[in-house]
Amino acid sequence: MALRKASIMLKTRIPHNGWLLLCDGAKALVLRNEGNIDQLNLVVVDTELEPHAPTRELGTDRPGRVYQSEGGSRSSMQETDWHDQAEEGFVSHVAERFKAAVAGHEVDGIILVAPPRVLGMLRKHLDPSLRSTVIAEVAKDLLKFPISQIESYLAERQ
Repeated sequence: MALRKASIMLKTRIPHNGWLLLCDGAKALVLRNEGNIDQLNLVVVDTELEPHAPTRELGTDRPGRVYQSEGGSRSSMQETDWHDQAEEGFVSHVAERFKAAVAGHEVDGIILVAPPRVLGMLRKHLDPSLRSTVIAEVAKDLLKFPISQIESYLAERQ
């Protein structure tokens, strides 16, 4: 499976000792560039996996009902999206672990790589010290590809 180029190519320069956080809501991968800006050499720093069951397996069978105080009418209630809540919790946990990992090392920049929805979740959970080191965001799910293809994709964006 090959990566397709995005129609709009944005420049993403990954410095030596720059870190990448790839996340999709159930899996996270932290990579560090041990190469330079022109020749990427990404190595795995940390990985975390937390598979989530679908909402249909986590919640109740039927949505609850609300009875009106007047009359005999009733209406259904919106069911909680347990899968979405589990992903939000995982992203929060990953942001905390990433903050701890970055705190002990000299990091020259952070690149966030995630689907757009997960990028939004990540932004909410990054504290100001991490946010100030973010040099780029890539709104794409690259976790299903081997590191060599991730390097090629990111090298084309430089």
